[in-house]
Amino acid sequence: MRENTMEPKKKLFSFEDTPSKSLDEVNGSIKVPDNAGFWKTLLTYTGPGILIAVGYMDPGNWITSIAGGAQFKYSLLSVILISSLIAMLLQAMSARLGIVTGKDLAQLTRESTSKRTGFVLWVITELAIMATDIAEIIGSAIAIKLLFNIPLIVGILITSADVLILLLLMKLGFRKIEAIVATLVAVILLVFSYEVFLSGPQVTELLEGYFPSTDIVTNKSMLYLALGIVGATVMPHDLYLGSSISQTRALDRSDRSAVKKAIKFTTIDSNIQLTIAFVVNSLLLVLGAALFFGTDSQLGRFVDLFNALSNSHIVGAIASPLLSMLFAVALLSSGQSSTITGTLSGQIIMEGFIHLKMPLWAQRLLTRLLSVSPVIAFAIYYHGNEAKIEDLLTMSQVFLSIALPFAVVPLVIFTSSKKLMGEFVNRAWVKYSAWIATIVLIVLNIYLIMQSLGIVK
Repeated sequence: MRENTMEPKKKLFSFEDTPSKSLDEVNGSIKVPDNAGFWKTLLTYTGPGILIAVGYMDPGNWITSIAGGAQFKYSLLSVILISSLIAMLLQAMSARLGIVTGKDLAQLTRESTSKRTGFVLWVITELAIMATDIAEIIGSAIAIKLLFNIPLIVGILITSADVLILLLLMKLGFRKIEAIVATLVAVILLVFSYEVFLSGPQVTELLEGYFPSTDIVTNKSMLYLALGIVGATVMPHDLYLGSSISQTRALDRSDRSAVKKAIKFTTIDSNIQLTIAFVVNSLLLVLGAALFFGTDSQLGRFVDLFNALSNSHIVGAIASPLLSMLFAVALLSSGQSSTITGTLSGQIIMEGFIHLKMPLWAQRLLTRLLSVSPVIAFAIYYHGNEAKIEDLLTMSQVFLSIALPFAVVPLVIFTSSKKLMGEFVNRAWVKYSAWIATIVLIVLNIYLIMQSLGIVK
């Protein structure tokens, strides 16, 4: 009797009793040189931080920062600074959690909850990733229309095809992904540095803007924009992502000195890249202040900004189509770089919360289809009207606000647990600072939700 030598057909998806390593295909895939110097070691650890930083300068943050400068000049730079410091603190904790435990935030949260609760948390976090995706889709589609005059609905469909690009990148290796995202971020940084240089900001007033003013609290309009900047700073999916991609470097967790070194260099990388995000967000606000403060121009949309940069009646003698095109290029770069981090985050939370294992292409396609659907529906209903479609950005921020506590609170609890973290548990000042930051973020996000829903004015 002939044996059946055919391999069993692989299932499209499966539920695992014991989840695999976080991002199993790249976990521990990058070797760290032994006894290398400081700079060579730092270079090996450089990369994950830039993927994290992308979430802090995605298209969803642009309008708020530029509008803040246009309305209140440099006063809200202090808010960007404080927000960035909070982000650095939480992301460093997220990376340390992954390095020490060998598990990501989603896996640890799932282990601490029931199966039903894990499913609910997955739904909430999946909605947050979809909300982030919506901002990327809208930003990229509008950039494509501005650059190539392609109808908005077609641009939305084009952005949906990025799943094919990501699949190719994953086959090239994680370092290639890090390098491509770093290139896109460099484009954003260079574009806005150039535009701010041309705008000729007042340096003395600019530096004074980094010192908090009492006007931020007493001026209701200024407070609203400040809340928007702070409330949109920490993206919940970035905390899950940070706890996972910190494990892409090979590590012997039984070696205390190796763990300590990994924490040190991963934190340095994270802080450097988040500093770049801080600079980009500062440049956006400075650009708004230098070009639009006192002009009475309406800057609530990407298209408004694009048109304003080529209008000499608004921005003066430096106005040119080149500035507008550079803005659109930066917008497209921001949307595409955010796409990669959204995909990886989706895989992390799906496998971590509900132990669902499915091919990356299927997971990405499912998430993207869910995110694209409301954007396409809005685009068809409003006949491609950019202003109406951009209203989805505001709605998407509500989902992010709801999801934030479910990521931040477990992160602080886990990293403050001596049983879980051992000698690498949060120091007292870190723990208390994190709890203060968490409470502030939750309160601000609740306030933003109430404002978005019209409960408070």
